Amino acid sequence: METQCPKCQGNQIIRSGAVNNRQRYKCKECGYHFSVNKKGKSIDAYYVIKALQLHLEGVSLREIERILGISHVSVHNWIKQYGIKSPENYNYRPSYQVYSHEELIKYLSSKDQIKGMGMMITELGDKYMVIRWERFKKF
Repeated sequence: METQCPKCQGNQIIRSGAVNNRQRYKCKECGYHFSVNKKGKSIDAYYVIKALQLHLEGVSLREIERILGISHVSVHNWIKQYGIKSPENYNYRPSYQVYSHEELIKYLSSKDQIKGMGMMITELGDKYMVIRWERFKKF
């Protein structure tokens, strides 16, 4: 058995029942009872940061899920965990497009495409995402 006692690092471990559907163990050397932590699937911090950036730019949780392939529930949990506050009133609806490097250069070289728009460009692996929104007009 690969499990070691977290208290004395002993390796004489026996099974000792279950608590909350998790196996409980007892160390024969020191008598300590313990459970082994589940190894959960961790998501690279890069994607956590990207998801939070997209949320702050007004992209919905379901759209973030489609773009990054990460559950909208995970994104919502990160928003709560890190205390991210997005602006409450959006007077705009951002649109986004994903481009390769060559497509991005071609897109940016066309001044008519970007005139009168706010824009953010962020990297998504080997692609680039352009988030655009209309600038606020003064009356």
